[in-house]
Amino acid sequence: MRHFDFENGVMHAENVSLAEIAQKVGTPCYVYSAATLRRHFTVFSDAFKGRQALVAYSVKANSNLAVLSLLAKLGAGADVVSGGELARALTAGIAASKIVFSGVGKKPDELRAALTAGIKMFNVESEAEALALNDIALELGVRAPISFRVNPDVSAGGHEKISTGKAENKFGIAWSSAKAAYARAAKLPGLNIIGVDVHIGSQIDDLAPFKLAIDKVGGLIKDLRAQGHDISVFDIGGGLGIPYGDNQKVPPLPVDYGAMVKQATADLDVELVFEPGRMIAGNAGVLLSAVTYVKQGENRDFLIIDAAMNDLIRPALYDAYHEIEAVTAPGIDAKQYLYDVVGPVCESGDTFTKRRELPQMQAGDLLVMHSAGAYGAVQAGQYNTRPLVPEVLVSGSDWAIIRERPTIEDMLKCEHIPSWA
Repeated sequence: MRHFDFENGVMHAENVSLAEIAQKVGTPCYVYSAATLRRHFTVFSDAFKGRQALVAYSVKANSNLAVLSLLAKLGAGADVVSGGELARALTAGIAASKIVFSGVGKKPDELRAALTAGIKMFNVESEAEALALNDIALELGVRAPISFRVNPDVSAGGHEKISTGKAENKFGIAWSSAKAAYARAAKLPGLNIIGVDVHIGSQIDDLAPFKLAIDKVGGLIKDLRAQGHDISVFDIGGGLGIPYGDNQKVPPLPVDYGAMVKQATADLDVELVFEPGRMIAGNAGVLLSAVTYVKQGENRDFLIIDAAMNDLIRPALYDAYHEIEAVTAPGIDAKQYLYDVVGPVCESGDTFTKRRELPQMQAGDLLVMHSAGAYGAVQAGQYNTRPLVPEVLVSGSDWAIIRERPTIEDMLKCEHIPSWA
């Protein structure tokens, strides 16, 4: 569900006109719906009522402090993959006891910061990381709570660049080495083994891969317990997909996912940890943009808009589809035109879609790209010296800028010309 609908012929985010936001903030900008964020978190969390479960929102999906603060007030934990994300989660009010630290390349200073904060658990991705964490824990006089992320060699479909659970992916401990890794870690005095972690990919539209991975890891948990390990936490990861409006297979509902997980883990007696990101934030946001030029090509027409691939890189990176709509509703008999929607960046890859049906557009007209609340602003860059786009949060009739657009002067402040250059 998303709270972006037409009212009096103009698209609104909840009760606020997107045309008003564009006029006051400028374009391009991201606009998020607080009601959608709250609903999606609640629907996911409610799917696990009756079980001990932590919903650790995946900060990498959308890391804005206002979004994190909103989710913290609902009881969310956080799944972080960097020291920066750890700082964001703590600053937003998420308790350290609800934070899990994932990622294949945790640096010593990041491990030290997380140990000092007292986070819930490290999802350790290699034995080299386990050794490094052990040394830092001993240095600080603490024991680090860990799970190993195991790679179950389960293919979950979707784009190859967001698959994480196959043998050739960089993530996790190889399935064949998992028991030996746990045995060696048990001998390290700075580590406290408490769980097992698995994460097989993103934008998964079928319950079968999840079920296969859970069953495999459930068997591993039983084997590890038989070998003397006190496994009390099962981190099942994230990956549940969302509808992007491209007529592909509709992902399972959280209630169906929850029923499957509860049934598959019924005999394990573990605390469940989940890391949803896209499912919470994806359809809670849009990228609002304006048409700069309409260009008639030799055999196609281009909408050149003021948003670019460095604002929303998913189409260039993953060939991702985003539903696009005009902010002003077309008349009932309005003719549809085919447009290539492109940005101003000097790359042919700066193309959001080709030959998309839209009403006739003119310079200055506004449009939105839906389902941009996850992996949108967080992946934005400053290529072509384009400022990062602002972010806006709407709640009912209220709205606020939650990240400002930097000026060119702000961008240039970070750079210095040495005296000898």
